[in-house]
Amino acid sequence: MSRIVKGPLQRLRKDIPLPLYYQLKELIKHQIETKAFKPHDRLPSEIELSEVYGVSRMTARRALVDLENEGFVYRESGRGTFVAEPKLRQGLRRLTSFTEDIKARGMVPGAKVREVELVSDEHVAQKLNVDATETLVKVQRVRLADNLPLALETSYLIHRYCPEIEQSDFTNISLYKVLNEQYGIYLGKAEQYLEAKSAGPLEAQVLEIEEGKSVLLMERTTYLDDNETPIEFVNSVYRSDRYRFYVELKAG
Repeated sequence: MSRIVKGPLQRLRKDIPLPLYYQLKELIKHQIETKAFKPHDRLPSEIELSEVYGVSRMTARRALVDLENEGFVYRESGRGTFVAEPKLRQGLRRLTSFTEDIKARGMVPGAKVREVELVSDEHVAQKLNVDATETLVKVQRVRLADNLPLALETSYLIHRYCPEIEQSDFTNISLYKVLNEQYGIYLGKAEQYLEAKSAGPLEAQVLEIEEGKSVLLMERTTYLDDNETPIEFVNSVYRSDRYRFYVELKAG
């Protein structure tokens, strides 16, 4: 228990509306974020937390479960609860490739290519504002950072803009770089949507997580530099325990 910081922040208040489990969760989260607990450090047990803070084991358990669901900790059966690696943070204001993002964080990007094929897809065609019979290039990859699977990414491109792109090796190269350097295609803007979902069997397998675990679904339509012509539709599923998105908002 020596890692638990002493002082006013340690006291759980019973005279305010905030539930005790939430106060305890935020206290532990603060200590993780300020490096009082470091990645893979073992946290105090439910019994230890309940004794120190004068709460029930159920309250302590709820705090730890919430921290696990938010990706701050992980549990190992028979060993205890440990601090997870910090989440990667991606901004939502700039249109960048996964490869650029990961390199900017000092990590090594990579991919396991699952599918590269020519397809027709009515749903995707609607997103790209083309006829349902339009030929599309489907590129599905498991995106890696330092060999850890972070996302299952499925991109669809309008094939007539980039003929023969399906012959490219997308294991260690950015799709956007190929579009730029080989086809002279420059991107202008994107419309992006985010929501939470549960991991299905395929997502659980390739991302190395449990089926049903919460993941982040991102759907994006990318436009050419005229900001009017869509060229790509992307469906990406991110591990919520390793990834979070942020955006800076300004008043007025």
